[in-house]
Amino acid sequence: MRRALATTVIATALLAGCTNDPAGSQGEPVTGASATVEDRTNRDGTSAPVADPVYPAYGNPALDVLHYDLALAWAPPTRTLTGTATIRIRAVRTVQQLRLDFSDAYTLSAISVDGASVPGRVADGDLVVDRAVPGGSTVTLSVGYTGTPTTVAMPSHRSDAEPLGLTVTADGSLWTMQEPYGASTWYPANDQPSDKALYDIAVTVPDGWSAIAGGTPGPSGGGTFRYASTVPVASYLTTLAVGQYTKTSLSGPRGLPITLWTRSSDGPPRLDNLKQLPVYLQWLEDRFGPYPFASTGAVLVPSATAMETQQMMTIGGDAVESAGAAVLVHELAHQWFGDAVGPATWRDVWMNEGWASYVEQLYRHRSAPAALDGWERQARGADGTARAAQGPPGNPRADSFAENNVYVGPALMLRQIHKAIGDERFFALGRAWAAAHTGTARTRAEFVAFVNRQTGRDFTALINSWLDSPTTPS
Repeated sequence: MRRALATTVIATALLAGCTNDPAGSQGEPVTGASATVEDRTNRDGTSAPVADPVYPAYGNPALDVLHYDLALAWAPPTRTLTGTATIRIRAVRTVQQLRLDFSDAYTLSAISVDGASVPGRVADGDLVVDRAVPGGSTVTLSVGYTGTPTTVAMPSHRSDAEPLGLTVTADGSLWTMQEPYGASTWYPANDQPSDKALYDIAVTVPDGWSAIAGGTPGPSGGGTFRYASTVPVASYLTTLAVGQYTKTSLSGPRGLPITLWTRSSDGPPRLDNLKQLPVYLQWLEDRFGPYPFASTGAVLVPSATAMETQQMMTIGGDAVESAGAAVLVHELAHQWFGDAVGPATWRDVWMNEGWASYVEQLYRHRSAPAALDGWERQARGADGTARAAQGPPGNPRADSFAENNVYVGPALMLRQIHKAIGDERFFALGRAWAAAHTGTARTRAEFVAFVNRQTGRDFTALINSWLDSPTTPS
């Protein structure tokens, strides 16, 4: 996620900075360390869900969703969303009910498990289906529903915070921003970051309208638009937009398909900025390896913010017009750091934002890398302010989601590692982290162990200090 507030803080001097530690003090050698990268990718949607400590009301760690098949239809005149969600679920342990996050804005119909009708209801923000499932077993749940989407409040004090979930506009269009939760405003979901799944999404809309979702575009016709995600996706990284859009197709590095979706209200500067995506992608690939998915793109929506939704970024029109390169590089960087591999819980959202924020600064200063020292001095001041207001980045507050503390300090932490090991090894570290864990959610402990193993140095104390200290490390 890239919010205007965080961008301003990380790019601008807010307070006088502190002096940096000498690079030689960062990380002690690890005897016998190996740089061999173990492939821990996930391609079939199998996850290891955990209870989220920041937002425990969302998600069900007893269930592992493997695949969502969503057949949706949107009727703008009546503001009615009709859907059938067919969900393949593995019971991590024996359960007496199937429980997924889901909005109470919908009327349910035709609920079945493995083809047999079963009773179900929505209660306290959960879809509850009365069917016991033994641990280790896999079942297919089908749910029909209809209603008008409603959003939920974003748990943040930020001045630019917006409601989460599927938003209906005055002209009947749809768009969504849904981090940390909000996917469950338009489909039943295990709405937490540790359960990644495969997706097939089909959306039927009126003539002259388009439907845009994450994933690789499939054959469309008869007003139905289809998308498939063959690399597992966290629910907060899915997207849906419906409106009267114009489609622009580009080709990126290695022939990567890029699709841009703009509205008639989006002027030429916005599309011109989006057309720079091939340039930004090439710069990123040169450092972090091939883009991790089969296609990419961006859909413009009436938002002040931007979101790294997987394979199809959801971008506020004003954001891309005012700060195009910074916004787009940040969100593209997330495709490696946050999308390909993300955090197992929201306590580790720094894992996403630290990488994207630091990569954004590397791009900003690509012509004068020495200027990064000036950015670091400024960012240290901003980090001190953020820690005082919001706490350390490794323990974010539930009511302060995606605030400055999880952007600036973690970016500075990566800066210290970068200075200690140099360009070649730092970019190799980033490439390996994303490539070896694509399709998975990882923990802080796993990240620390990976950094130490790959670099042959012990950065444990440095990382812990930057994530846990109430003040900026000296």
